[in-house]
Amino acid sequence: MTLLNHRAEGPSSAPPLLLGPSLGTSYALWDEVAPELSISHRVVRWDLPGHGGSAAGLITAGATVGDLAGLVLALADSLGIERFAYAGVSLGGAVGLHLAVHHPQRLSSLAVICSSAHFNGSRPWEERAALVRREGLAGLAENADARWFAGDFTVPRLVRDHRDADPDAYAACCDALAAFDLRDRLAEIAVPALLIAGREDPATPPAHLREIADAVPGATLVELPGASHLAPAQCPEAVLTALRAHFGQGASRGMAVRREVLGDAHVDRAQDRQTPFTARFQDFISRYAWGEIWTDPTLSRRERSMITLTSLVAHGHYDELAMHVRAARRNGLTPEEIGAVLLQTAVYCGVPAANSAFATAQRVLAEEDGTF
Repeated sequence: MTLLNHRAEGPSSAPPLLLGPSLGTSYALWDEVAPELSISHRVVRWDLPGHGGSAAGLITAGATVGDLAGLVLALADSLGIERFAYAGVSLGGAVGLHLAVHHPQRLSSLAVICSSAHFNGSRPWEERAALVRREGLAGLAENADARWFAGDFTVPRLVRDHRDADPDAYAACCDALAAFDLRDRLAEIAVPALLIAGREDPATPPAHLREIADAVPGATLVELPGASHLAPAQCPEAVLTALRAHFGQGASRGMAVRREVLGDAHVDRAQDRQTPFTARFQDFISRYAWGEIWTDPTLSRRERSMITLTSLVAHGHYDELAMHVRAARRNGLTPEEIGAVLLQTAVYCGVPAANSAFATAQRVLAEEDGTF
């Protein structure tokens, strides 16, 4: 199967984030944002059919946003991505809304940028599709700056991508926009949702994003002064700040779990010792160890404690072992169960390692329970 052209950035072990483009652009729309997001996410940005490097034949006349969403899911499947965060601009944002309504199990969170739950009815898009099929894209590309950007700002590569897009594929995307209207389904969206509007956007003005925010439970709306339709290109820092806050929820969730398992006193001491040099490492721990692994419901916290104790003994990390003996008690392990875990390590990690582990655990349990 032919897949959408895409570019992947960031660690393969990081939580996945898919980025969708606007009609007429390529994934270059995200050039000023994706590299920064890839520090904490596995970022995959994709091209619409007939745009950038994607084959025009992936879409035909009469296509729907659902067809485009199916191509995105096929891309995710090919990359081994089951569940992902998603952000999209304009038509790319419509794809995100469709996924949130029709495939909610695939999304962890959603950001919709300079987009809409409808695009002002079908007629303007039917007329644009007919124009492009008849005359090509050169004329539309000439006034792209006025549609896309505020003031004298421009991005020549994006204008060039507009001009070079396949006319039939572009027109089919117009067909998809003409048929799109999810206003009556917005209340069904249950994933955390962020709406970003450009105050200078003539195509999807803030009222369109406000309509979505009012209908989606718990949604957040951000309006960007000075931004027009392609906000990630014109105002990348503002968009990046909003997306980091939205998609960085794993860090706050992880911090809550970290406190539950390790205790407030330990976490407070770690936070007090934090410096600018160690800040990113502390964020890494909260986001991935506690926000991704310890929150995975596949294993219980009791089971995770037993695995963690064994791993720490195997590598001789006895300071960490003391901390996780305390954590194991919070997670419901009895002293007898902790002893059984350490006895198991004597067989597979060696008697000297287990001997040191028993000494560490006995000291901690005596301090905690006063019985050893």
